[in-house]
Amino acid sequence: MSGTVPVAEIDLLHDLWNRMGRLEKALGVLIDQRTVKDWYTTSEVGEILKKAEFTVREWCRLRRIHAEKRKSGRGPHTAWVISHQELQRFQREGLLPINVLLPVGRSY
Repeated sequence: MSGTVPVAEIDLLHDLWNRMGRLEKALGVLIDQRTVKDWYTTSEVGEILKKAEFTVREWCRLRRIHAEKRKSGRGPHTAWVISHQELQRFQREGLLPINVLLPVGRSY
């Protein structure tokens, strides 16, 4: 033998390496989905519910889901956060009814 590795074996190893990478990535996604947090950002809730972040922010603004404003690390600006309990409530019951007493276009 000349000490070289056959091309077929190199291709097999390369294929296995790629598969391993895809499996690690999929496992990471599954772990992230199963990790329970006390509070979620609008982006995280959007990913979980398969909705746009803008839609989730609008639900917060219009009080269609219970949410709080918290410091976001963007200076004086705050960001909406949704509790795990509220996320579960939404998944069971859906959006809260529209409150007709709130003026449209006003943030709370």
